[in-house]
Amino acid sequence: MITIQLPDGSQRTFPTPLTVAEVAKSIGSGLAKAALAGKVDGRLVDTSTLIEQDVTLALVTAKDPEGVDILRHSTAHLLAHAVKELYPEAQVTIGPVIENGFYYDFSYLRPFTPEDLERIEKRMEEIVRRDLPVQRELMARGEAVRFFEELGEKYKAEIIAAIPTDEPISLYRQDNFVDLCRGPHVPSTGKLKVFKLTRVAGAYWRGDAKNEMLTRVYGTAWATREDQETYLHRLAEAERRDHRRLGRELDLFHLQEEAPGMIFWHPKGWALWQEIEQYMRRIYRENGYQEVRCPQILDRALWEKSGHWGHFQQNMFTTLSEEREFAIKPMNCPGHVQIFNQGVRSYRELPVRYGEFGSCHRNEPSGALHGVMRVRGFTQDDGHIFCTEDQILEEVSAFIQLLRRVYADFGFTEIQYKLATRPTSRVGSEAIWDKAEDALRTALEHNAVDFQTLPGEGAFYGPKIEFHLSDSLGRTWQCGTIQADFSMPERLGATFVAADNSRQTPVMLHRAILGSLERFIGILIEHYAGALPLWLSPVQAVVANISEAQRGAVENVAQQLREEGVRVEMDLRNEKISYKIRTHSLQKIPYQLVMGDREVESGQVSVRLRGGKDLGAQPVEVVVSRMKAEILAKSELTD
Repeated sequence: MITIQLPDGSQRTFPTPLTVAEVAKSIGSGLAKAALAGKVDGRLVDTSTLIEQDVTLALVTAKDPEGVDILRHSTAHLLAHAVKELYPEAQVTIGPVIENGFYYDFSYLRPFTPEDLERIEKRMEEIVRRDLPVQRELMARGEAVRFFEELGEKYKAEIIAAIPTDEPISLYRQDNFVDLCRGPHVPSTGKLKVFKLTRVAGAYWRGDAKNEMLTRVYGTAWATREDQETYLHRLAEAERRDHRRLGRELDLFHLQEEAPGMIFWHPKGWALWQEIEQYMRRIYRENGYQEVRCPQILDRALWEKSGHWGHFQQNMFTTLSEEREFAIKPMNCPGHVQIFNQGVRSYRELPVRYGEFGSCHRNEPSGALHGVMRVRGFTQDDGHIFCTEDQILEEVSAFIQLLRRVYADFGFTEIQYKLATRPTSRVGSEAIWDKAEDALRTALEHNAVDFQTLPGEGAFYGPKIEFHLSDSLGRTWQCGTIQADFSMPERLGATFVAADNSRQTPVMLHRAILGSLERFIGILIEHYAGALPLWLSPVQAVVANISEAQRGAVENVAQQLREEGVRVEMDLRNEKISYKIRTHSLQKIPYQLVMGDREVESGQVSVRLRGGKDLGAQPVEVVVSRMKAEILAKSELTD
């Protein structure tokens, strides 16, 4: 007899071995139809897997996360099957599951076009209608290599050579299409009803630029059509909000090949940058930070003492001068320690809080660069707090409260907290790491926040709390961080005179609220789809005339607004007012003030808000008062 224990604790016994599918059928026809795979003693298997001894069994359906992954993996095989039927000369390589979908790489004489994708997707739908059984086969290693070589699939033969020798070679067959895969897969192609091919890209075989460029086809697959429609809508919305496109359209910045990973800020983009920087500068002053500035280039010897050379050197730009090796700073912390070290410090001075809008450079791989989100040259709202161990709880707690306030001002109210602990490559003793991790954990618990632990993801010099904010699409971005460092101050000789006149080493708290200003601006652009709140808008108002007769009045109103601190432009072009309004609406300018003869005569302006709401004619003083209130509240007024 075979006893099978189910997730609800119940047991079923069977006189002879049977498959996962047969167990599902014994429970009910509905479950038998829904089952995509099984989890036998915690291991995912096909529904065709034979159970020959007592086991625990969970049946996996499309309602389970594992079930959705199996749908996506099987749809990747479905894609490859369709491609081989339509383009027999194409070679299949790999087709893994990725977040929200899958991809498959093909070697073909030309890249696939959008028309090809449409044709491939239709063929995939045909194969689904055939409802072909998907069958697992085991094959000896040498036999499998010969099998794929005879098919002309050299990449599959190469993959087999990399599979550990103690691992069985499993293949999956659906009609005349056979693919190399560990599985599991759906029982038949008829289960794959909701999918869509999304785009084509290039990808080097095994990610190596020395190898052949392959064609990568991306797709998505879901349990229900509703889930897929929701995802595709979110995808379209993300594309509409793409900061790279909006950066060009709104004339904020550009990037070019002569400066990879470096940003050219245009006047409007720099106005946005300055508004953020000046806001953060006020935050520094109000919270006891002293702003400092450190050199961009420091001698290699200092980076060796700090530990960066041994743990971060591959990401550092270096240069030589007079036979000395220097590094362009990838971070600001060693420089701040040098400032702290000038003179004798007393415990009465602590905590000492330094802040710097530090310009840093990191030699990121070119393939990782992404608009202003991932760059080689960036500026951090960086800060370091030198304190005693007894002051850690108070300082970290104050930082958490400050960070919440700042994020709320920018329109972010949902924050996730994560504690990243000691990585494999690190400096400092285990006792120091225990102390640092305990200090941050206590601070999180003291502030009554739920947090997730990220084992092994701390910085090489200390653990950190990461702050992840959620944007309008529900995406999360890690921006803020605070790190407890017991090692670097000691390595760089930082000390203070304690109450008993002994020399002690301070704790160094590395902290940033926005992180990289470049990246934070990219997040803001996408969060607001370019329609930034009034206080952040590079151009807050535009004053436009209907005809040449109002030129002087427009100039006077614009000057009045400038004197009140409003960032304003004039539109005196010889164009129809409807054209001007449409142009500035596309530029997402919050306030459009229109002047015709009637407005000039009454000493007013006609006010149109971003989004199309018409407030009618109002005195300039009323408009200015409204804008000031909106800026002060850092929110958008709607009435």
